[in-house]
Amino acid sequence: MLKIYNSLTRSLEVFTPIEPGRVRMYVCGMTVYDYCHLGHGRVMVVFDMVKRWLEASGYRVTYVRNITDIDDKIIKRAQENGESIKKLTDRFIAAMHEDAAALGVLPPDHEPRATAYVDKMQELIARLEKNGYAYVAANHDVCYAVRKFPRYGRLSGKSLEDLRAGSRVEIAEGKQDPLDFVLWKHAKAEEPDEVKWDSPWGPGRPGWHIECSAMSQALLGEHFDIHGGGQDLQFPHHENEIAQSEGASNKPFVNYWMHNGFVRVDDEKMSKSLGNFFTIRDVLKRYDAEVVRFFILRAHYRSPLNYSDAHLEDAKAALARLYTALKGFEATPAIDWDEAHARRFKEAMDDDFNTPEAIAVLFDLANALNRSKDPQLAAELQGLGGILGLLQRDSRQFLQAGASLSEADIMARIAARTQAKKAKNWAEADRIREELKAAGIVLEDTPTGTTWRRA
Repeated sequence: MLKIYNSLTRSLEVFTPIEPGRVRMYVCGMTVYDYCHLGHGRVMVVFDMVKRWLEASGYRVTYVRNITDIDDKIIKRAQENGESIKKLTDRFIAAMHEDAAALGVLPPDHEPRATAYVDKMQELIARLEKNGYAYVAANHDVCYAVRKFPRYGRLSGKSLEDLRAGSRVEIAEGKQDPLDFVLWKHAKAEEPDEVKWDSPWGPGRPGWHIECSAMSQALLGEHFDIHGGGQDLQFPHHENEIAQSEGASNKPFVNYWMHNGFVRVDDEKMSKSLGNFFTIRDVLKRYDAEVVRFFILRAHYRSPLNYSDAHLEDAKAALARLYTALKGFEATPAIDWDEAHARRFKEAMDDDFNTPEAIAVLFDLANALNRSKDPQLAAELQGLGGILGLLQRDSRQFLQAGASLSEADIMARIAARTQAKKAKNWAEADRIREELKAAGIVLEDTPTGTTWRRA
């Protein structure tokens, strides 16, 4: 029985979908003005894992992850680069897809772009205005009247008196309350080249928060199962989504809210604004993509994830141990859910997607495989690993990937070492082994010959 920690109620709850056998899930995606950093990578990997487990549990999942392709930062970056917004966003969307694919993230079922849903946003704003939640401010922006929504603050757990406008909520002139946020930004006459759309409130463009309410409702309906995103979005973005969506529909918006923890560097959140971020592609220049995915999944999704070379090196060595156990097996991945390891794996994943415990089961399974050499255990290890998006490569391919020398060069040196050993020239044999070791190549002598892997 799957249990999910619901950020809205701050409790672990049994998951019961609105429609039996079907799950509708929305996750806030990227604002595409730069390359994705590892914090973005964590969001993509975490909710890819969530979808994989839901499907493995027998649910039909509709997964939506949006793209913000109109935003102040996007406009500013395009102006700085002297290029169109579309050219800028298309380039970084393509880069995001490359990064996601490298990390083994499956494409979402829908990936809406904000600019394609401006009409839906306008419809939602009109409904809010009709219902008394939206008003035109003195500066002609359309704002949401936060104090008219009695449940505002429930997600963040703060009273209205405690709350302040969030970092991405502008304090515009003419607001009725500092907490009110912008639904529609009125185009400024002094900026004729400003990006804008026609609307009932005059030319302008949508505020940031309204886009997710419009896109999620358009693709999943007014009431759906799971909404996810990074912890930093809980307030104000997700709080505002609830106010907008429920204010317009007069229905519950989302049943389960999930938020993954921050990636941290030196005890600070990894972010572009702090300048302490590492792009996914920079990290992948140094580490195998599956190692990075494994590193992300070793931590519980709600916990902070501490980035360091030492932690990635440890992840690399740990994943190599799992692949080493699979070496020599060509079993088709399979799972027997009545088997003890599989049952423990399921119990872990059903406990709020407890991937650290699930991965511990993989290591227990690998130890059993090392002792028994049972092909069924190899199939089980690959099958359970596959649910996490791991262990699907040929073990030799993983263990030898990224070697500093060509395979032909390595094999030539192994042959020379074999000849030296036959000639009882132990000093030469040791010299070759140490030379390869210095190049990051580890030799392993077996009864059937010498194999190698990268260190």
